[in-house]
Amino acid sequence: MNALTLPEPIAAYFAAEHNPEALARCFTAQAVMKDDGHTYTGVDAIKAFMAEASARYSATTVPFALEREDGFHMAKAKVTGNFPGSPIDLSYRFRLERGLIAALEIKA
Repeated sequence: MNALTLPEPIAAYFAAEHNPEALARCFTAQAVMKDDGHTYTGVDAIKAFMAEASARYSATTVPFALEREDGFHMAKAKVTGNFPGSPIDLSYRFRLERGLIAALEIKA
């Protein structure tokens, strides 16, 4: 099986999924994240959401595909955790800016 090569900020994001401080370092100060019908703006809001989600769902995310589309990096990942429908494949739409994540949208 070939290893998936991800751009550094995206690889760091997935590697830090249970470490809110490390996750926060993946984003620009004004980053916007959309997940499950909610929008989180700024590193503090994103970090708080990710810490709460990590504690609640104990999810493990394994990216398995990546493509580029209109300046965005589109990753697919299998997410397994303590939530209805687990495991599920989710799409992660990243916009990178100066080596950090400026926008992220997560969809089923």
